[in-house]
Amino acid sequence: MAQQDGGTARADSGKVALVTGASRGIGYGVAEALVARGDRVCITGRNEEALKEAVERLGADRVIGVAGKAHDEAHQAVAVERAMEAFGRVDFLVNNAGTNPVFGPLAELDLAVARKVFETNVVSALGFAQRTWRAWQHEHGGAIVNIASVAGLSPSPFIGAYGVSKAAMINLTVQLAHEFAPGVRVNAIAPAVVKTKFAQALYEGREEEAAAAYPLGRLGVPEDIGGAAAFLTSDQAAWITGQTLVVDGGIFLNAGTG
Repeated sequence: MAQQDGGTARADSGKVALVTGASRGIGYGVAEALVARGDRVCITGRNEEALKEAVERLGADRVIGVAGKAHDEAHQAVAVERAMEAFGRVDFLVNNAGTNPVFGPLAELDLAVARKVFETNVVSALGFAQRTWRAWQHEHGGAIVNIASVAGLSPSPFIGAYGVSKAAMINLTVQLAHEFAPGVRVNAIAPAVVKTKFAQALYEGREEEAAAAYPLGRLGVPEDIGGAAAFLTSDQAAWITGQTLVVDGGIFLNAGTG
C-alpha cells in the first residue's frame, strides 16, 4: 500500500509500533525512522503539548500520541489500548522512556530516588512488554527493543543509579528474549552520549572536548539510534534476539588505554 501525502507517495509497511518517551530526543528519532519506512506509530510522553507537537511533525495521518508517565500502570494500559483501537495491532515495542534525576555517588543516593529510577527505567519497560505481549505479540509475533546505555555495561561516575538500572534493562532483555521466543525477538541498544536535552549535562558547554574522546569524532544524534532500532525491528534482523547492540561512536575502543 502507499498513501499520497502532499503529492509524494508514502509507503505503508502494514506494521505498527509503540514507542515510549518519544516526544523528543532518542524516542522521537526512533519514531521518525519507523514512520519513514512506513510503520504507523503510537508515541508516549509526559508532556501533552510536546506530544501533540511531535505527532504533528511526524504526521498525524500515521502517528497518535498518548500522554502519561511511563511507570503509571494505568497509562501503560491506555497506551496499548489506544494503539490497538487506532491501528488494530502492535508489532513492535520500543521502550525508551527513562529518567536520571540525580548525579552523585551511590553511597549518598536517596533510596526513594533509586526506586523512582528503577520504576521508570526498568519496571515500566516490563509493564509495557507484558501488555503488548498480551494484546498482540503472543499470538502474532513481533519485536521489542529496549533502549539501554553504555552506562549499563561499565561503571559510570556520578550516574551510578542510572547505570545500574540500564544494566538491569539489559538483563531484562535477555530474560524476555528467552521467554518470548520464538515469536517475539527482544534486543537492546546501548548508546553512548547522544545529543539530547536528557543528556545535555554531559556535554553542554564542552561538546568539542567531549566529542574528542570518540574515535568517530562526534557525539551521537537521535537518528543514529533510530536507524539501529529500525534495523532491529526489521526482517533483516530476523535471526537476532537477546542481544545488546552498542552504538557508541567507538568510545569503548578507548577502554583501558588510560
